[in-house]
Order: sequence, then structure tokens, then C-alpha cells
Amino acid sequence: MPLADFPRLELAHLPTPLEPLPRLSEALGGPNLWVKRDDCTGLGGGGNKTRKLEFLMAAARQQGADTVITAGAVQSNHARQTAAAAAKLGMGCHLLLEDIAADTDRDYRGNGNILLDRIFHAHLHHVPSDTDLDLAAESLADELRETGKVPYMIPIGGSSPIGALGYVDCARELMGQAKQRRLSIDHLVLATASAGTQAGLLAGLHLQKSKTSVLGICVSRSAEEQENKVRALCAETLELLHCKRALPPEAVRTNGDYVGQGYGLATRGMIKAVALAASSEGLLLDPVYTGKAMAGLVDLVREGKLNDGENVVFLHTGGSPALFAYRSTFDGL
Repeated sequence: MPLADFPRLELAHLPTPLEPLPRLSEALGGPNLWVKRDDCTGLGGGGNKTRKLEFLMAAARQQGADTVITAGAVQSNHARQTAAAAAKLGMGCHLLLEDIAADTDRDYRGNGNILLDRIFHAHLHHVPSDTDLDLAAESLADELRETGKVPYMIPIGGSSPIGALGYVDCARELMGQAKQRRLSIDHLVLATASAGTQAGLLAGLHLQKSKTSVLGICVSRSAEEQENKVRALCAETLELLHCKRALPPEAVRTNGDYVGQGYGLATRGMIKAVALAASSEGLLLDPVYTGKAMAGLVDLVREGKLNDGENVVFLHTGGSPALFAYRSTFDGL
């Protein structure tokens, strides 16, 4: 089934810019660095989830839903963008927000994405860290149905085959921009967690028979676990698109060295990477995803694992509103 045949809503500002990073490239030496600005998708502060929500919210509407349910951490970028999409479309939104270790910080619980969730009038449900979020979402959906609502459940991160279509389309968009610039992209580097962004990109590049390598920097689990998750979702996405050519197993690559003590927990490398991107390019990263992914990219360049003269694109998946929730983390700058 061609991508154009799937229901889709216009929620994002597309295409997002593809920009060179000359000062960062000079500071690090080695390859030519670029950034794909998916922090500029526009909706509710922007970010990568908006591309997924174009397809997911269209599916919700097609099924007659008047309410969406999704889950994530307290400072979830996905939850914030889902709340914004629901507000824009006049739908109800319920967010199951999982407590993590950083929850004791007052800013973490009241600022950043959580503040925006409230401004978008989402219904917030705080749950303990050991909660089965799928089961909790099903239970909440049953409660809403009893009140006459028609809920649609969106998986964590919007990472389903339908959601991943947003990044199948992004791969097409990015390759088109590169062609216009006569730019050959050797590597694409991004943060990877719920897997939909990386899986969608891999599926999209595979459909185009692109030779660009994709490296996901893990922010929530080991490389082996993440690769299994990405590989499975990519296969489901290609099946949804009726692609009979399987993705080569070696195409799924991740690096698990930058998770630190866990998801959403700050690392020294992340703090330095956020500061470097800001001071060299005026580019705001976030403390959970892109900060750790940039820490990985910086090390890969400094260790000579990316060759001089290669073109490396960093996918900026957004999330800078979370900086305000991590204020104390950056006090020493």
C-alpha cells in the first residue's frame, strides 16, 4: 500500500530545515556535520512525534474517536505533542505519566513539558514507575467508554507501524533535500528509544535503496535490546507498506554507551554536549534524547570513527522545553 494512501492530517511545518553545522564541525574536526531540524515541526513546541501524529490522529478520527490516550514519563515530549494535537483537533486527551527517579525535583514535576500539557488542557494521570502502562491505558479506556467517550490508544512514543510512517516520509523528504544540495549523506545519527523514528527512517531509506547508514544512540536500554525493538518495528512497517524486500539485519545499528544511569537521568557527557551545541551553533538540544545522542556523536568524531570529509546528519528530534524542567542540572554552566 503506497504511503500516500494512508489517512493523514496536516499538523507539522514541513519540510523541516536541513542545515550545516560549520562551527561545530570546525570545533570537532573530521566529518562535515549537518542537522535535520525536526525540532521545528511547529506543533506545541515541535519535535519528532508530530510527524507520527499526522498518521496516528488521522487513524483515530477514521475510527470515530473523540479522545486519545497515551503514556510516557512525566517530561514526555510525545505526551506534550499528543496533547497539542488533541487540542488542535478538538479532541480529549488523557496522559498516563510515569514517575522516574528525577521526580523529586520541583522543576521536573511542574515546569517544561508538564506545564505545557496543562496549558493544552490534557487530563494528567500520574502513575508509579512499575506500572504496566498498556494495562493502565486499557483500564482508563474502559472507564472512558462507560461515560460515552470513544477513546483511541496511542502507544508510547507513537511507535507503531502507523506512527512510523511519519519517518518513512521523513526519509523521502531528507533524501530530496540532499539531492537538491547535491549532498551525499554518509551517516544519519539520532537518539533512539521507543524505536519508531529509527524504524521509520530505516524503512524509508530501504524503500529508496539508499546507502546512508543509520546509527541510533540509545537513551533507555541496551544496544541489543534496542536493535531487536527497532528491527521488529521496521519489519512491521515494511509489511504495512507491502514491501517484500527484507531489511538487511546489519542495517540496524545502535550504540548503548550513553544511557548513563537510566532514561531521563543526566550524564556529564549530555551536559557538555548541550552546552557545546548551544555555544557553537545556537542550537538547543534536550537533556533526555538529543543531548545524549549528541554526546555520542561528539565522541565518535573525536575518536576518529567517522571519516574526514564524510557528511553526517544529526536528526534533531526536539524536546528543548524539557530544559526548563532540568534547570538544576545545568546550574554549573
